[in-house]
Amino acid sequence: MQIKFNTYTLRLEEMPLDIGYASEKISVKDKDGNEHILGGQNGKTQLIISAPFMDDDLLKELQEIEKELPSGGDYEVSASLIFAEDLKDDLNLAKIKLYIDYKEEFGDFYGAKLTGEPYDNKLTKAIILISKDGAIFYDEFVKDLNDKFSQETLMRKIYAAQTCYTGKGCH
Repeated sequence: MQIKFNTYTLRLEEMPLDIGYASEKISVKDKDGNEHILGGQNGKTQLIISAPFMDDDLLKELQEIEKELPSGGDYEVSASLIFAEDLKDDLNLAKIKLYIDYKEEFGDFYGAKLTGEPYDNKLTKAIILISKDGAIFYDEFVKDLNDKFSQETLMRKIYAAQTCYTGKGCH
C-alpha cells in the first residue's frame, strides 16, 4: 500500500491485518519505561492510533477524538497512541495514553511500519479498533499522512463494536 506525504511516496512494509482477524498482543512502553500489553482479548474495546510524527494538526485531531470517546461503565474505550520512538513533548491528552513501540511489534504484527523517506521505519498514521473479544473490528490507514481520520466513521464503528459483543460466542 502506498502512502503519500507532501512530495514523497512511502509504502507499508507488510500488509495490515484484515478486519475480523484476532488482534495480536504487543508490548509497548510508556514515557517512564514501564511495559504495557495492548491488543488481544482483554474484555475491553481498544483503540490504537499510530503516527510517524506529531504536529499541531494531529494533536487537534486527537483532542477531537478524545472528546467523543465513551468513558466509564460497560462502554469505556481504552485509547492508545503509539510512536516508533520516544517523543519529548507531553501531549496533555487525558484519555489517550502515549506509548513507544520499542520492540517494533505493532509495526510488524499490524502492518503499520513505513518504508521510504522521510519516515523510514516509523509507524504510519493509522487507527485500529479492537472489539471486546479481541478481533480487529475496524481500521483506517490514511493514504496521505496529512489526511485526517474519518472521525464520524470511527465513532459509529466504536458504537457498533460495543453493542454487537454479547460475550456469549458467535451463536
